[in-house]
Amino acid sequence: MLEQASKKVDVLIEALPYIRQFYGKVVVIKYGGSAVEHSELNHSILEDITFMNHVGIHPVIVHGAGPFITQKMKDKGIDVKFVNGIRVTDKDSLEIVNNALTEVNKNIVSELQKLGNEARGFVGKNGELIKAKKKNAIVDVGFVGEVTGFDSKLMYSLLHSKMIPVIAPLGVGEDGQLYNLNADTVAAEVAKAMNAEKLVLLTNVRGIMTDTNDEQTLLSSVTLAELEVLFENKVINGGMIPKVLACKEAAENGVQKTHIIEAQIPHALLLEVYTDQGIGTQIVKK
Repeated sequence: MLEQASKKVDVLIEALPYIRQFYGKVVVIKYGGSAVEHSELNHSILEDITFMNHVGIHPVIVHGAGPFITQKMKDKGIDVKFVNGIRVTDKDSLEIVNNALTEVNKNIVSELQKLGNEARGFVGKNGELIKAKKKNAIVDVGFVGEVTGFDSKLMYSLLHSKMIPVIAPLGVGEDGQLYNLNADTVAAEVAKAMNAEKLVLLTNVRGIMTDTNDEQTLLSSVTLAELEVLFENKVINGGMIPKVLACKEAAENGVQKTHIIEAQIPHALLLEVYTDQGIGTQIVKK
């Protein structure tokens, strides 16, 4: 009994320097995919964010809902099409994307409030937090956009009042048109605009691995210079490319550390942020 209690104290002592270091800092957390639908996993992630909020970090959440959106489209009989990893979004698809992200956003806000936080959701035209324009692509992918502006002043005012912003990846054009955005890219843009200390991307893999079939090849820390070599050698490929590029963009523009970690690990956020070893890959400028 005493030994178990002692181990708990050891964990707190190990976390203390990190609590001091990150007190008052902004940390942007992006998660989506199956995590937002898996109730136990979703609860674990939001518990971690609650802990961070109550020990002085200012968390900002950016979420997606890819599998949920895909299922909603299939239920409506709408073909799901991707071009170079980008979801083709026509008028009917955009309505489904908006509705699905709104549902997920409300669930996250509600869960955060149940855990004792103040939280506010932002979805598309709800506050017009993110400005966007149509994405310039070789193949027309419909109402898919790219970020052109972000209301960081509003975010700072919310964080000052201990409010957790929960942001869906939708932007609004100058003409009022709604655009579907890549959640990883949005998270990077938010982190840049907020001068965040960290950007954390929760995903379905451990991090960057030199052999995707062997978790023992996980790279715990990578510099931007080393990233270039990994790209050249095609170690980074497939769905990992936009995540790593988002981290690269953030690291090149003032974000101190960016992280890619596996959402399925219980309390992954706390293990990465508040322990000496961490569990995923951190990407740093140098």
